Amino acid sequence: MSIYLDSLKKRLLSYKELAEKTFAQLDDAQVHWQPAGEPNNIYIIVKHMSGNMRSRFTDFLTTDGEKPWRQRDDEFRDDPAATKADMLKMWEAGWAVLIGAIDDLQEEDLGKTVHIRTEPLIVVDALNRQLSHYPYHVGQIVYLGKIMKEENWESLSIPKGQSLQYNDDKATGKK
Repeated sequence: MSIYLDSLKKRLLSYKELAEKTFAQLDDAQVHWQPAGEPNNIYIIVKHMSGNMRSRFTDFLTTDGEKPWRQRDDEFRDDPAATKADMLKMWEAGWAVLIGAIDDLQEEDLGKTVHIRTEPLIVVDALNRQLSHYPYHVGQIVYLGKIMKEENWESLSIPKGQSLQYNDDKATGKK
């Protein structure tokens, strides 16, 4: 695999992990919680991301990334009966298609042209487009989780006020 594809996969999986660390802190009801103003809840965001991943990366090099079977507008409808476990199955299904497509790519594929909603894109550009899209939504997931957990939020990175300790630990090889 190319340096670019290795880096892409590593970055995408790091965002997947951030979302999953958020999911681990939430229960069934919390994945459906919405703040005022009708923003998307975590379940809806996951449903959208999964639909997007499956559509974009099924037959990635050979068919338009907006598949005729995708019902994008339905991705933005909540299903209050769905459990967190249901959501996680959807999440994994989307990621499996995405990572499988990346694993199938070869260096020589990076300059090829693919289409998304009939728009021609170089493969690298199509991949970079998703590399900005998915972290955008993961940020929403993390933010919603943080709002819900309030003081019970378990930091996903360096906790506030602990940067110096973290840097010292890294420099001395402590975990």
